[in-house]
Amino acid sequence: MQKKTPTAAFSTQAVAEVMEALQTSKQGLSTDEAQKRLEQYGQNALLKKKKKPAWLMFFLQFKDFMIFILIVAAFISGALGEWVDTIVILIIVILNALVGFLQEYRAEKALDALQKMSVSQSQVMRDGQALSLDSVKLVPGDLVILEAGDVLSADLRLAEALSLRMDESTLTGESVPVDKTTDPLPAAGLPLGDQTNMAFKGALITGGRGLGFVVATGMQTELGKIAQLLQADEVETPLKQRMKAFSKQISYIVLLICLILVVAGLIRGEEPWQLLLLAISLAVAAIPEALPALITIALAQGANRMAKQNALVRKLPAVETLGSVSYICTDKTGTLTLNKMTVVHSQAPEQQADVQGSSPLLLAMALNHNLKPAKAGEPLSGDPTEVAIVEEVIKQVGEEGLKKMVEQYPRLGELPFDSERKRMTTVHPLQDKFLVLTKGAAESVADILTPAAADNKKMESLSESWAAEGLRVLALGYKIIDKLPEPLSSEALEHGQELAGLVGMIDPPREEAKTAIAECKQAGIRPVMITGDHPATALTIAREIGIYGADDAMLTGLELEKLSEAHFRQQVEKTSVYARVSPSQKLRIVKALQDEGNFVAMTGDGVNDAPSLKAANIGVAMGINGTDVSKEAAHMILLDDNFATIVKAVKEGRRIYDNIRKFVKYIMTCNSAEIWTIFLAPLLGLPMPLLPIHILWINLVTDGLPGLALASEKAEPDIMQRPPRPAQENLFAQGMGYHVAWVGLFMAGLTLGAQAWSIKEGLAHWQSMALTVLAFSQLAHVLAIRSERTSLFKQGIFSNKPLVGAVLLTFGLQLAILYVPFLNKVFKTQPLSLRELLICIGVSAILFHVVELEKWLRRRFGGS
Repeated sequence: MQKKTPTAAFSTQAVAEVMEALQTSKQGLSTDEAQKRLEQYGQNALLKKKKKPAWLMFFLQFKDFMIFILIVAAFISGALGEWVDTIVILIIVILNALVGFLQEYRAEKALDALQKMSVSQSQVMRDGQALSLDSVKLVPGDLVILEAGDVLSADLRLAEALSLRMDESTLTGESVPVDKTTDPLPAAGLPLGDQTNMAFKGALITGGRGLGFVVATGMQTELGKIAQLLQADEVETPLKQRMKAFSKQISYIVLLICLILVVAGLIRGEEPWQLLLLAISLAVAAIPEALPALITIALAQGANRMAKQNALVRKLPAVETLGSVSYICTDKTGTLTLNKMTVVHSQAPEQQADVQGSSPLLLAMALNHNLKPAKAGEPLSGDPTEVAIVEEVIKQVGEEGLKKMVEQYPRLGELPFDSERKRMTTVHPLQDKFLVLTKGAAESVADILTPAAADNKKMESLSESWAAEGLRVLALGYKIIDKLPEPLSSEALEHGQELAGLVGMIDPPREEAKTAIAECKQAGIRPVMITGDHPATALTIAREIGIYGADDAMLTGLELEKLSEAHFRQQVEKTSVYARVSPSQKLRIVKALQDEGNFVAMTGDGVNDAPSLKAANIGVAMGINGTDVSKEAAHMILLDDNFATIVKAVKEGRRIYDNIRKFVKYIMTCNSAEIWTIFLAPLLGLPMPLLPIHILWINLVTDGLPGLALASEKAEPDIMQRPPRPAQENLFAQGMGYHVAWVGLFMAGLTLGAQAWSIKEGLAHWQSMALTVLAFSQLAHVLAIRSERTSLFKQGIFSNKPLVGAVLLTFGLQLAILYVPFLNKVFKTQPLSLRELLICIGVSAILFHVVELEKWLRRRFGGS
């Protein structure tokens, strides 16, 4: 091969031109030439981008700025002798890094699964001899021998096709096998599903045999191009984006406040080491150490709930992401449809005579096929169109009726289907005569009918209307002859037939898909169909299930290819159906929607879906019919392949996000109170109210346990009537930031008030009083924020039993560090009298009523 020819160009060339371009022949390559080309082009294998080593993956988890501040605080605490603080902070940091590392490590499996699709052996011609060799040794120019059951190892230009049919559904989305030819195509660059003289790596040969010249190997194949697309970095989830922004904001605030405190202290002449201890206390107070763990546990709980509803989550952030999606881009075959051809119409001509009491159409449907009899209780297997036709016969006459017809009319001869005739003919005994039955494409059967039968305008019109509806239309013909010709030939058997009838079939939509689509639209989520299937078929299904409406647009892959990026951006949010699209175009659609500010979910089951599954904000693969590649690339897998399950998952995702907001609100309000307490105390002339160990105790126990229990809150009644959250929405939107600030300040006021009163009363354990008021105030706060509007008393105190249990347990633990001598030493606390304890509880209860008043004002005046 002196000059490399673009792969797409081979489809427009005659076989002789292909051989010349590839410098090969029908004898195949010589062994020496094959070795040279192997050195030139490399092995026929999919390459992976260089992976980060595991150790680097782990250490990159520490690059977050907030984590860096915690590590610095830990080491300074150790230098000052506060070893308990140091150990606790480092344990939290390491656990958080492990979670992130494990998630990233699992994501590396997608390309491994893609590589497993390579066939280990291929039959090729070398030096004029047929031999079997490892598929990795295939090179451009090799002549491959093709037989039924083979899975292709490279992209081929077909040189011979005898009744050759291939299942390319994993690459194209086409739901039925494709008939292959060797004729040159009229134009290059047609969608893969229309390139009938090409065969692609990963396709399954369902029937016939043939020969094909290798035109692309390894990463140059269509499957290889998909592997390249899979190497792109994954899109960050909404939660990751929001937490990233939050980390930066809180870190900068912490540094600013610490700087103000240190400068103010130095001006007042305070000891530098004391100021450093104060700064560490403030940093520990401000940074929510428990938050990463709480979010991970909440997502894990959500994932467990989803698994019980047949949605298996592979990557935890996907749980929350589902609640953010504004578009669901869905494949058609096997996702919205059953991935099973079904006869929806069958029609015989009027005034048709029976054949021995049976309809000619029914006889042709029952006898003209190559299916093997199914064992009892097992489904039929074979060509999907033939399975659909025979299943329709069983619906009409039952299994016994079919069996009787097959026994009464045994097959005496056959003209197999081939891609040129596009027909299959069988011969059966009929008393002292013979019954000839033919099945094939409508236009092909029309060519062999008698003039009177061919002139049936009504049937011709019916065939055209069915095809316009996206149905696959087959015609069936018949004739009765006195004797069998020798040999059996198409001219003798097939010509001069009568029309037995027409059969229209389609891969029908799932019954529950229409309801699921309606629920998506009610929730403000727009469903979009993206398929490699025929435009008419795609449009029929889309209309039937409610995806395509009067104001919607449809684009084919060829039309999309001609659009500039700017023009496509204008079209993308108006288009609800894409047909005959390539894998790279699926990816382009997903990215265009994302560029317009949308969060996109992509569903699919084939290899062709894998790049867009990975690039989407959340990829959803099918668990039953999905390929390993699509499952590994996806964030979530539907175990029942049911589109309706996505709707349940969206509801769960929204509930999880609501609850994440609740415990972020809870934790940040508590941390805000700690910051105000530490910041204001020296400005008010009060000693340091809390030690670093006290702050860690509150952040990990008082914050952690009740915060985790908030994840068990049930979904709000209107959760699926809300629009998706705006892509740019801040984690503190909808008034949460104001709540964190003013409630935190109010809580700090209660704490400092208790501290000032204790000091005035001359109590030596004033620090324990301040700690207890702060801890109990937070418990009062968590009970009040279970809903943003509904009162706790209307919700029911015991409607979230885990939260009640967490509050009681935390209350008990706080009492333990006050009254257990050993814990007094660890936490530097002292016991309170009963009167002092009751004062702490009473002061803390004020906060509950203040937050309930805020909710009443929101209900009364409709504020955010």
